[in-house]
Amino acid sequence: MLFYPFYPALMLAIESQNVIDMRLWKIATGGVQASEETRLMVCEKVNAAVEAGTMLMGGKTTGEVISQASRS
Repeated sequence: MLFYPFYPALMLAIESQNVIDMRLWKIATGGVQASEETRLMVCEKVNAAVEAGTMLMGGKTTGEVISQASRS
């Protein structure tokens, strides 16, 4: 692939912006659903950070970490 190192990162950034937008709208409406969504987002981000750190310490490249994140 011609743009291999950058294409997965670009696609992850674009796709994640759409997800973030939908989740923030849910949080902005308030109520019990907003509280649950906030808790879920924080848990997911902590788990993703630990997983990425583990992959990097295991010898994976940043490109491999991004590719794995975009598949999740």
